[in-house]
Amino acid sequence: MLYLGCPVWANPKWKNALFSADAKSAEYLPQYSRFFNSAEGNTTFYADPSADTLQRWRQDTSEQFRFMLKVPQRISHQGGADNLLQLQDWLKRMLSLGQKLALVHLQLPARTGPAEFSYISTLVEQISQQCRCALEVRHPAFFDKGQYEIQLHKMLQHYGAERVVIDSRALFSVPATTQALTDAQAKKPRVPVHAISFSQTPVLRFIGTDDMALNRQFYQPWLTKVQQWLDEGKSPFCFFHTPDNHLAPQLCRRFAQDLAYAHSCLAPWPGEQQFSLL
Repeated sequence: MLYLGCPVWANPKWKNALFSADAKSAEYLPQYSRFFNSAEGNTTFYADPSADTLQRWRQDTSEQFRFMLKVPQRISHQGGADNLLQLQDWLKRMLSLGQKLALVHLQLPARTGPAEFSYISTLVEQISQQCRCALEVRHPAFFDKGQYEIQLHKMLQHYGAERVVIDSRALFSVPATTQALTDAQAKKPRVPVHAISFSQTPVLRFIGTDDMALNRQFYQPWLTKVQQWLDEGKSPFCFFHTPDNHLAPQLCRRFAQDLAYAHSCLAPWPGEQQFSLL
């Protein structure tokens, strides 16, 4: 099974394409999940969803849909003496999503490096006791292919956790000629690409531009790697970004087309259906 999705599921700019022209905000997730079977839950990085919201997410998505929810920044980035207790409480509430919570995304800032390895390991262990953990690191030492990266990989293998693979080469291959590009290049990590997987659920975050031809050049190697993972019986989670995510669904779709994978995102979208009737 290939899980494809975007960083968000509620972007008003997707009207007349992925969404119908008259789609209300409450209809975004149901319409999104008709075509994409996963999404990054970046919303949980900034605020905790209520119990009612979690129940709505569960009800509004298809049976096959899977979330990858991000650990709140107050835990992953700000820190505190009660971090582990906060993480335990947050995980307990997120588990109300049941099997639709496929991965918990622990994104760490670039300042969190080998000196905090014991703390990183404790966070991964705690998450792994409840759900599959996908760890995203940004400290340069974890990309050295030396002792620190080897230590990190052994830890992830021990807990059955995954390492999030980031490919932002396309984004940084162009000058920042728009505000969206400027913002994206300021916020997104520029790290080496290490195409690895330690579990049945590899995770790829491909951060592209609004130039689809350029994106295709950069994701060509991923067509081979993702197919390899599928042939090995794995279920990759692949998320595609564009600078303001206006074209993220189209980028996902183009990847599925080039992979020649019969994904639900290839079906006609509501905006396309409306256009065809005019």
